Amino acid sequence: MKLEPNGVLVLDKDRGMTSHDCVFKLRKLFQTKKVGHTGTLDPEVTGVLPICLGRATKLSRFITDEGKRYVAEVTIGTATLTEDAHGEVVEQKTVKRNELDESQIDQAMRQLVGTIEQIPPYYSAVKVNGKKLYEYARKGQTVERPRRMVEIHRLERTSELTFEEGVCRFQMEIDCGKGTYIRTLAVQIGEKIGYPAHMSELRRTSSGSFEEANAISLEQLQALETVEERMAHVIPLEEVIKRWPAITIPKNRERYIRNGGKLNGVSLEFDLFTVYNEEGIPLALYRRQDGTTDATVEVMLAID
Repeated sequence: MKLEPNGVLVLDKDRGMTSHDCVFKLRKLFQTKKVGHTGTLDPEVTGVLPICLGRATKLSRFITDEGKRYVAEVTIGTATLTEDAHGEVVEQKTVKRNELDESQIDQAMRQLVGTIEQIPPYYSAVKVNGKKLYEYARKGQTVERPRRMVEIHRLERTSELTFEEGVCRFQMEIDCGKGTYIRTLAVQIGEKIGYPAHMSELRRTSSGSFEEANAISLEQLQALETVEERMAHVIPLEEVIKRWPAITIPKNRERYIRNGGKLNGVSLEFDLFTVYNEEGIPLALYRRQDGTTDATVEVMLAID
């Protein structure tokens, strides 16, 4: 009997690959069609990309919504069309060592902590009128880009400033909510201090509770000879859902939950939670409705 993978693989994505490239390769390595990523990483970005396998694909949207951590390099002095190191330079301003110091950078970064507004880059997958922004950009078309509010929980410079060839570079670490564009954040830092800027390097070090230390690369997976060996690196579905709070329902309510029934009068402080039966089997993931003590089913987990 074929053993089906059900859980989350913490992939360390290589540079040059799209998230869809990773899914395609993992379908072959795990011999299953049920593979899904948890939010795209740009091809030149490396690092943590949780991949859902089997029944865990139902959870991908919840994992996508969780916070992220990145380490990035910012280059002050040049701006690019794509806001990263791979686009055409569209603006330059020489940075002199005696005109820019760490206190100016740090002050600019402090102003960008909290809820801030961002305008997504033209070279991004954000949709306007049913088309992705990069589709407009590739045709040289302009369109009004939607503004969005994002959460920056922590923004910290982690290196000294280095000056060479008229630009200044430094590293920073970012804890942020979903939908944040680190490329745009680098540009915003530059705007605060009066210089063009872009993100010159980026690595994601965590996605929710999935950490870099537990990630495995495609090369490492390909070196393993069997699906069973690769599955040893998959976090089982039962372990993944332990990240959310849980309640246990009595046996006489189990059929009701298995049928997707609404829960009333849930006196919980959290919005998303897992419902278990008395045998400890997870039945469903529920979400409390805004402003009420009622909860409705999000994902059925039990298999009859």
